[in-house]
Amino acid sequence: MSAPAIEGWFTTGPDPSLTGERCTSCATVYFPPTMSAGGFCRHPACDGEEFERVPLSRRGRVWSYTDAQYQPPAPYAAAEPFEPFALAAVELPEGIVVLGQVARGYGVADLSVGAEAELVVEPEAVGDALMWKWLPLGSGHVTELGEEADQ
Repeated sequence: MSAPAIEGWFTTGPDPSLTGERCTSCATVYFPPTMSAGGFCRHPACDGEEFERVPLSRRGRVWSYTDAQYQPPAPYAAAEPFEPFALAAVELPEGIVVLGQVARGYGVADLSVGAEAELVVEPEAVGDALMWKWLPLGSGHVTELGEEADQ
């Protein structure tokens, strides 16, 4: 069984979610969780030092997107030969924007600013570690299973 590439940043299973943190003083939510390295609230007007872990919304709206036509440097592990992939910055209802790769089989042609995307978990390009990715919804793209992406 595969494990998350970054322990504690997201959950796996049928309804995966990113794990954020919320300041108990001002309710600011952020990602990724940094309790172990933190000690201070990320909101500049807050002196909070206590946080709680919270699951973040699984769906959001595409805020921006691009494609990676070049192989990122180490420690990124790329398949040989390198296959370009799309990246999406998705704004969650919590008011934060989270960057991530787009689900396998989807690219920039399947994305548009404001379109809905949903969090999925897939194996990384190399190895069996799991990573969160954004699945474009309503693109009309047909998956390998013959189901439309928005179903």
